[in-house]
Amino acid sequence: MSPPDPSSVRIDGPWTHRDVSANGIRLHIAEAGQGPTVLLLHGFPEFWWAWRYQLLALADAGFHAVAADLRGYGDSDKPPRGYDGWTLAGDIAGLVRALGERRAHLVGHAWGGMLAWTVAALHPRVVESVSVLGGAHPLAFRSAVGRRAGQVRAAAHLYRFQVPMAPERRLLADDAAMVEDLMRAWSGPRWPTTDDFTETARSFRQAMLVPGVAHSALEYYRWAFRAQFRGDGRRFKAAVAGRPAVPVLQLHGDADTCVLPETARASAPWQGPGSRFESLPGIGHFPHLEDPERTTKAVLAFLGHVAPARDRIP
Repeated sequence: MSPPDPSSVRIDGPWTHRDVSANGIRLHIAEAGQGPTVLLLHGFPEFWWAWRYQLLALADAGFHAVAADLRGYGDSDKPPRGYDGWTLAGDIAGLVRALGERRAHLVGHAWGGMLAWTVAALHPRVVESVSVLGGAHPLAFRSAVGRRAGQVRAAAHLYRFQVPMAPERRLLADDAAMVEDLMRAWSGPRWPTTDDFTETARSFRQAMLVPGVAHSALEYYRWAFRAQFRGDGRRFKAAVAGRPAVPVLQLHGDADTCVLPETARASAPWQGPGSRFESLPGIGHFPHLEDPERTTKAVLAFLGHVAPARDRIP
């Protein structure tokens, strides 16, 4: 069977697909609604469709909701390099500007959440607020992986992904079965028993089979680990060490076995004024998918606080 075409991720729905040029590459986005822009940044092993519930709810609430395929994922470009924190942050800052916006609210899951925090540090002028689901600040995660035995065990996949070629083969074996295995291991107890999980896992597995995606996705992990021992990593650490000036919402499942709750809470030094931390009982690593109603309600409440109703289009 031939691998799926990248355009296969352009799933039909009450949204619009288009390509946007930003930071020297082409990024695919799905968008809906009008008003202040909310940019939705997925994590591993996802693509833009991970935000299908929030995309529509945000649009209905008077926001311009934009779900992007990050560099290397979905139907976005998959260049051989550029998976470092500096370049990825430049992608998002460039995307905000390419959308014709001065600033945007960034909502990210896991890797997307760390990226949102990074953009707020490196490109603060384009960020209105940051919401992080199932994630931690890059430096909080780095510290936990180096010092906390529980997080070291939880991040075992990070170490397995460091060797060349073999992780790609394992990730793609049996129609990317590893994607579903990781989703099941990182989720809370309820979601894996549902039809929604089955549908989501099937879609994520297909998207991982798009040529180039598996390698690109693993390059995020490789740079993050190897940069700790190089000069660019030390410069990155210094660049993101400051407290952001914007409010930060953290939504974290208390059953998250990938980014442990104590690691997420250790991100407190990087929360700007008006920030919030909300724990979700019984939810694992995927709050936006495991309990989309509760997650969306929390994000909208936060955005309603930082983006007054008069700025939104009803």
